[in-house]
Amino acid sequence: MRFGSVIVFVALCSFTAYYIYEPIPEEIDERWKLMLTNSFFRSLSHLADLSELLGLKDYMGVMYFITLAENVVPVSDEHVKVTEEKFDGVEVVLYQPKQRGGDSDLRRAVIYLHGGGWCLGSSRMSPYDLLARKIVMELDAVVLSVEYRLAPAHHFPVPYEDVYRVVKHFLQKGVLAQYTVDPERIAVSGDSAGGNLAAAVSQQLQKEPGQQVHLKAQALIYPVMQALDLNTPSYQQNQDMPILPRTLMVRFWSEYFTSDKALFRAMMANTHNNPESSSLLKFVNWSAFLPETYHKKYNYSAPAVVQGMGGEAAGMDGPSPSFADPRASPLLVPDTALRSLPKAYILTCEYDVLRDDGIMYVTRLRAAGVEVTHEHYDTGFHGGLMFTVWPTDFLIAHRMTDNYIKWLKENL
Repeated sequence: MRFGSVIVFVALCSFTAYYIYEPIPEEIDERWKLMLTNSFFRSLSHLADLSELLGLKDYMGVMYFITLAENVVPVSDEHVKVTEEKFDGVEVVLYQPKQRGGDSDLRRAVIYLHGGGWCLGSSRMSPYDLLARKIVMELDAVVLSVEYRLAPAHHFPVPYEDVYRVVKHFLQKGVLAQYTVDPERIAVSGDSAGGNLAAAVSQQLQKEPGQQVHLKAQALIYPVMQALDLNTPSYQQNQDMPILPRTLMVRFWSEYFTSDKALFRAMMANTHNNPESSSLLKFVNWSAFLPETYHKKYNYSAPAVVQGMGGEAAGMDGPSPSFADPRASPLLVPDTALRSLPKAYILTCEYDVLRDDGIMYVTRLRAAGVEVTHEHYDTGFHGGLMFTVWPTDFLIAHRMTDNYIKWLKENL
C-alpha cells in the first residue's frame, strides 16, 4: 500500500513537472516563474477548448476568467481621485491628481487603452489600475482609461469606434479645461491590442478636418500592427512562447473580425488574404522593413492570395473581413500618411510573436521622418508589463514600467 502511494506520488510529480516545464530560452529571467504562470494560462485555454467543443461556453467566454480574476473596483486614495464616467456613451475610468491648495496648473494627460486581443482585458484590472496611479503620481498627469466593448460580442470596428469616440470627446477644449489638461501635452498609449488601437487612433485623428487639439505623443507597447502576414520570423520563432502563442494571437485576430471558424483556420494557414488585401502586402514585407539581425534563419515568402469574392475566399459565410482596413492594421498605410504623426515610443520583446510588427512600424515611421524611441527587450516576452502584481510579479515588468514612464516624463 505504501509502495503504491509512492508510485502514485512520483507519477503525479512527473506529470506536474512535464505539464509545467516548457523549453523557455535560458536568456529569460525568472524562467520557472514564467513556466508556472503560463501553466495556468494553458490550463484555462485547454478548458476553454473543451467547453467550446462540448457547446457549453465559447472559448473567449471561458478565457475571460483572466479578466474577472484581476478585476478591482477603482477607488480614490489620498493622492489620486478616481471617477467612472461615460464619454460619448463609452465607459471610462478617469484618474486625476488630488488638487492641492491653489493648484491651477495645466497637466499632462495620457489616454490609455488596455490590451487583451480585443476580446479580453479591462481598464479595471489591477495591473492597469496600478499603472494608471503610477503615471498620475510620477507625471502629475490625468489618465483616461477606456473601457471599450469587446469581441466576439462586438466585432471590428466596434472596439476601435468606441476608443475613437472617447478620444474625440476628450480632445475638445472645453472638456480638457474641465479636467485642467494642457491641450499641447496629451499622449495616447496602449499595450498589445491597445497599442494597435492607439496607433490607429493617431493615424485617424490627423485626417480629421478641423481637428483643433492634436496628440503630442503615441506610446505603443508590444503593439499588434497587421493582420496580413501571420508568419513573420517572430511568429515562427515564438509560436509556442508564453504568454501569447501563435494560435492564441491568430484566434484573437479571427474573433476580432468574425465568429466564423473558417477564418481562424485560414489565418492559421496564412491563406486568408484576398485580392483586396494582397495589394497592401508591400507594406508588411518583413524582408524590407525588418533589420537583418531579426531575419535569422527565416526566408521571406509572400502570403498566399486566395482568389474569390467576399467571404468565399476563406470559405466563410458573408462578407470578407476588413484585413485591408488600416483601422485594424495600422501598418498598411502609405508613407505619406505617416509623416505628420506624433513622436512615438515603441516597446518590443524578443520572445513575442508581435516583435516584428512593432519593429516594422519603427522602420517605417523613421523612414517617414517621425521621431521614434525604440526600446527592445532582448529577454522580454509578450504581456510583460502586466506582471506587476503578486504572485505573478516579474522584475522585467517593473523595468518596463519604469522606462516607459521615464519616456513619458521626458517627452510629454
